[in-house]
Amino acid sequence: MHPWISDRAGSFDSSGIRRVFDLAAKLKDPINLSIGQPDFDVPDEIKAAAIDAIKSGKNAYSPTQGIEPLRERLQSEVAGKYPGHEDRDVFVSSGTSGGLMLSMLSMINPGDEVIYLDPFFVMYPALVQMCGGVPVPVDSYPDFRLDAAKIEAAITPRTKMILLNSPANPTGVTATAEELKQVAELAAERGIAVVSDEIYSQFHYDDEFVSPATYNDQTIVIDGFSKSHAMTGWRVGYVHGPSEVMNAMLKLQQYSFVCAPQPAQWGAIRAMEVRLDGFLADYRRKRDLVVEGLKDYYELTVPGGAFYVFPKAPVESGSAFVEEAISRGLLIIPGNIFSSRDSHFRISFAAPDETLHRGIELLRQLAKR
Repeated sequence: MHPWISDRAGSFDSSGIRRVFDLAAKLKDPINLSIGQPDFDVPDEIKAAAIDAIKSGKNAYSPTQGIEPLRERLQSEVAGKYPGHEDRDVFVSSGTSGGLMLSMLSMINPGDEVIYLDPFFVMYPALVQMCGGVPVPVDSYPDFRLDAAKIEAAITPRTKMILLNSPANPTGVTATAEELKQVAELAAERGIAVVSDEIYSQFHYDDEFVSPATYNDQTIVIDGFSKSHAMTGWRVGYVHGPSEVMNAMLKLQQYSFVCAPQPAQWGAIRAMEVRLDGFLADYRRKRDLVVEGLKDYYELTVPGGAFYVFPKAPVESGSAFVEEAISRGLLIIPGNIFSSRDSHFRISFAAPDETLHRGIELLRQLAKR
């Protein structure tokens, strides 16, 4: 390693997902079920709002906490969702990833432990390590449920934060209201911070979305427009929680991200008015198509949200199975990128139906082999 590179940068690998994309670049007409973003484009009225903002000169820095009209809209939506939370402030972050990074930087001291479920979103352990914290993954196989007893068993005197993600990436599993309530109340009882990554909150198929903030008013919630409105490249997220923590995060945002891109924030105001019912119904149908197509061939947990399925590979090594799939032109992601186990793989059903049909057919052939 180069002598100038910090221990921090050397402590984790670059995302294994990039390796899959590098392999993909060599394929002609791949069946791409690897992408973690919606397959629809940003709705036209949102594009128009951002274009208008650019043309009318709204191109400078915005206030660190976000443009006032967007913040007001978000604040009133949050107040409506959490009546009785007297001390819940909101600010606009540079994407949900920016919000996650700020939450870690503002709360984690070197040696503090952060609990989260395994499988996990690839960024979680990396962000914890960047802050000098200690990642504490809790095994959730085989059904990927949020089990309060397992979380409680992982708590030590050094536990500072429990990081929740429902609907979850990479499993698509949604925690029940009761599971969230138990963990939220356990954290409140022990004085541990709960950070809830709710970027997939709009993609909830079988019941109503519930946040742990409902049961614990100190919960820090991170959400955004990236997945719901296909605005992944626009970098507009938002965070809400106790005002003192929000102020600490804002202070750090001033010295790092500065603000979310201003024209994109004007687009986000318009996004708050766009109905997503049609997209949601379409994704529920895609979920059912993939589950129906694979359930007789693979061991899998039916996802209640997001746009992922996380089946068990039919051979011992999930990564070996993925290599084989890629050699046949099917792009999927090995489960060991999201986990200490190498037994599963991730499919994204955020893809056109024709691509899904081709992918299902090839996965059936591979299972038979």
